Amino acid sequence: MATKTFDNAKRNKADEFYTQWIDIEREVQAYLEFNPNVFKGKIILCPCDDPYESNFFKYFALSFNNLGLKKLIATCYIGSPIASTQLTLFKDEPENNKTTRVPHKIEITEVKDYNKDLAVDLLDVEWLLENKKNVLTRLKGDGDFRSDEIKKLRDEADFIITNPPFSLFREFIAWIMEAKKQFLVIGNVNAISYKEIFPLIKDNRMWLGLAFGRDFQGFIIPKSYPLSGSEARIDEHGNRIVSTNNTIWFTNIEHGRRHQPIPFMTMAKNLKHSKHKEIRGKKSYDKYDNYDAIEVPFTDAIPSDYNGAMGVPLSFLHKYCPEQFEILGNVYEFNIKGGAFYVNGNRMYQRILIKRIGDAK
Repeated sequence: MATKTFDNAKRNKADEFYTQWIDIEREVQAYLEFNPNVFKGKIILCPCDDPYESNFFKYFALSFNNLGLKKLIATCYIGSPIASTQLTLFKDEPENNKTTRVPHKIEITEVKDYNKDLAVDLLDVEWLLENKKNVLTRLKGDGDFRSDEIKKLRDEADFIITNPPFSLFREFIAWIMEAKKQFLVIGNVNAISYKEIFPLIKDNRMWLGLAFGRDFQGFIIPKSYPLSGSEARIDEHGNRIVSTNNTIWFTNIEHGRRHQPIPFMTMAKNLKHSKHKEIRGKKSYDKYDNYDAIEVPFTDAIPSDYNGAMGVPLSFLHKYCPEQFEILGNVYEFNIKGGAFYVNGNRMYQRILIKRIGDAK
């Protein structure tokens, strides 16, 4: 399974998974639909994004004028296992040694039709990097986001947007929150349960973006990574792609779906008509053995006639509306014995506890 590729990568600190353009474009468009001027006059920092490979840099560089950006900054960590030839940055860098290229910083404050071909495209970006000497500079350090050099850029920026290293996700989010910046980053669904992450979600300081799981088209991986899983493939450009169903966006940028109420598809009294065989025919929802709450295994099975605490799957957060529900906590915050909720002696998969706001009908 491709999911195992991601899990193994996290354990082995193999962090080179490159986001495809289509996934970036689809997600950003959702925020623009909610607020067309969300990025206008703002500075975006992409702190894990070598322009040789990063579609984040390419997307925001080519969308610079349409978004009305004030500045785009991208930084590269030392080395890179993917060799690309779309942009040639430092002319004194050997073409056959790109995997050891030095860390660098790119700062763009305007993108024009420099080559006069009546279009703004990657050729204009390449011209800009080659001819504007103050745009592309080498970093003094190794480009690590935790360095003082990159922290200074973080403090200047309004938005942090990137696919951060999987193995450093906790540190990366703490790094963003420390500076109180807006952000849009990719992570694993299991990060929801991290003790450093869940309180941020509970307190509405962070939430899920639009794309979830199989909404993603997959990630480009280096040749050194195994191309495994039923959805692994090589695309028409020769890119090695792996897909996973456990990838999500984390953000604190407002989007429209976040405030759309979840319809109550199933009333407790009508459980016998549920489309889910796991609860169909029951007279009432199961209750946990070790906590006073009911077990609701599907988001679309949340009852309309219940006011108490409910345990729901992590996927609930993809549709969570803060005006409709209060997040109470999870097993770790309530210090639940055994680290899980149990029903009739059976351990439930990860659950979060919620309670509706207002009276049930």
